[in-house]
This record gives sequence, C-alpha cells and structure tokens, in this order.
Amino acid sequence: MKNTKTASLEDIRAMHARGEVKAPRADASELDMPEGFWDTATPQAPKTKQQVNMRVDPDILEFFKGQGNGHLTRMHAVLRSYVDAQKNRNAS
Repeated sequence: MKNTKTASLEDIRAMHARGEVKAPRADASELDMPEGFWDTATPQAPKTKQQVNMRVDPDILEFFKGQGNGHLTRMHAVLRSYVDAQKNRNAS
C-alpha cells in the first residue's frame, strides 16, 4: 500500500506548478456513479486506533511481510474481517 498524504488545494496547485502532480492516464477507467449517490452520505469521523505490542509466530509475520509493504495494515484487515464475521454470526 502506498502512503497517503494530506494536502490543501493550494498545496496541490503548488505541486502541479512544480510538475509533481500528474494527470490521470489516458486509458484510466472512469467511475460512473449513480444519480443521487451522495445524497444520503454522512461524514464519518475516523476511528482512533490504539497502539499495542503483539507477538506472532515467525511464519505468520514472514507471510505478511512477503507480500510487500503494508504488512501491518493487511494484518489489521484480517483481524477486522474476523471480528466483523463473528459479530454477524452472533447477531444471527
């Protein structure tokens, strides 16, 4: 996964002037959002994460690291999907 950065419109314009921002590829696909897609959208505050130290088996860590940068994010995604599945299972 790539690092995500935050920039104001002024920052983006300055990056564009310096040639740091590229236009989308000519062959990039466009997203066609259905009419009214954003009408009922409500902003969600990001969840604050809590730092923990955790020991994992070496083969598990090697597996996730072997997939490249972002191994901790992928490990979190696996934990998230497990928790969500258990919540759905218990709600039934």
